[in-house]
Amino acid sequence: LKMRRGITRLAVGQTRRGVCASVVVSKRRYNKVVEVDEAVKDVKDGSYLLVGGFGLCGIPENLISAVRKSGVKNLTVASNNCGVADFGLGLLLQTKQIKRMVSSYVGENHLFESQYLNGELELELTPQGTLAEKLRAGGAGIPAFYTSTGVGTFLEEGGGVVKYGKNGAVDIYSEKREVKEFDGKKYLMEKSIRGDFALVKAWRADRKGNLQFRFTGNNFNAPCAKAAKITIAEVEEIVDEGVIPPDSIHLPGIYVHRLVLGKNYEKRIENLTLSKTAAASSEPKKETKAAGSEVGPPPKKSNKDDVIRDRIAKRASFEFKDGMYCNLGIGIPTLSSNFIPKGIHIELQSENGLLGMGPFPESGKQDPDLINAGKQTVTTLPGSATFDSAESFAMIRGAKVDISILGAMQVSEFGDLSNWMIPGKMVKGPGGAMDLTASGSRVVVTMEHTAKGKHKILKKNTLPLTAKGSVNRIITEMCVFDVDKENGLTLIEVHDEFTVDDVKKATGCEFRVKEGGPDK
Repeated sequence: LKMRRGITRLAVGQTRRGVCASVVVSKRRYNKVVEVDEAVKDVKDGSYLLVGGFGLCGIPENLISAVRKSGVKNLTVASNNCGVADFGLGLLLQTKQIKRMVSSYVGENHLFESQYLNGELELELTPQGTLAEKLRAGGAGIPAFYTSTGVGTFLEEGGGVVKYGKNGAVDIYSEKREVKEFDGKKYLMEKSIRGDFALVKAWRADRKGNLQFRFTGNNFNAPCAKAAKITIAEVEEIVDEGVIPPDSIHLPGIYVHRLVLGKNYEKRIENLTLSKTAAASSEPKKETKAAGSEVGPPPKKSNKDDVIRDRIAKRASFEFKDGMYCNLGIGIPTLSSNFIPKGIHIELQSENGLLGMGPFPESGKQDPDLINAGKQTVTTLPGSATFDSAESFAMIRGAKVDISILGAMQVSEFGDLSNWMIPGKMVKGPGGAMDLTASGSRVVVTMEHTAKGKHKILKKNTLPLTAKGSVNRIITEMCVFDVDKENGLTLIEVHDEFTVDDVKKATGCEFRVKEGGPDK
């Protein structure tokens, strides 16, 4: 070893030509551990932050609190969502330190939604898979890329509302995307993202900054870490070099500039959901179970709305074929997994980074680092795999997922889908739906046939599109339609309670009836 001005020169052996090689390593790079306030001290007004997490899973709690404490303002923040009103990035909304969000999902964060609709917050709505790829590509030095996600929607055409003005006026619109055809198919050009700072959360690190994540706590953390000039990682445990085996490192330390040992983690669960057999809990429960194979149906429910939901979900379960990889949306689509026919085994893919999703956990066995795309607590199965969001959407865009079952607000006669926004009133965000419906995989929509007596199946959508001509089948409590993006709807099944005339009255467009009449 030779020391010179803080540099260690280490002889490491011989090359193939017999010449002694050496590696020069700066000692100051080895120990990257700093206190949390020190870690964010050079975050300035107007900085562009990339913040990991999905819902409240895998969020950098300590770093967010430190940024709030610092008082910096006019921040642009790229993150899948913005926490909840009183936790996560929602804390920075409370203090109005964020000027612009780049997100895929607003969800149930009423503060996020209200600030946007009232013109207090700029919002670049970005499909979840496109956001993940913008970060991945940015980290890889790729300035832009083409994707089919968003073709035929506001992303291609521009005119999406980035910032509302006074009295419902619009101050800033989104720009049009460049369009190019490859092999006869249209694609949009998306510019990559490079941030000033990434704030990410991992489970464990060594002092070189090598990171390990737990389960679905990876999500957007790895893509964010790669795409920033300075990456700050907070972790629950810091170990010496060599404790983490090289083949167990999820993110190499070359991407990490500063490490913070997090304290007093709250690790809130946004949507605690327990199995049907779990002990009674004061927490609200959603669906009864979301298993991956051979699950019998739950008991019948007496509530009329629940009976309708179960009817739709049960019919949707017959779309599953043995060995399929499936992605299920929130609500009725997830409920369909309760009715998987005997002898059918499927693999459930959740876009937040889980393949092989198991049932909801029993009470006391929930894990805040293990959730599905609806932020519900879940479990894994033997053979399950977890990964980051960029990897997840590579599977989706690459059409490795066989079928996606989604909910909808509206579907047109040619399969145009709307399921994420009512302009000026309600904004949920596209989430992963735009990517799922653009992949070329089979898309089945499950929904109630009408909404308060108004048609949901229409000649033309009146709400902003999620995707154009993407839906292959519509399943409602009344019937089942097959959809052809050139020839329109064909009625193939009608429930026993209804007639073809009933379906005509409840449907806002014309349709054909299957030759020989619809099945019951």
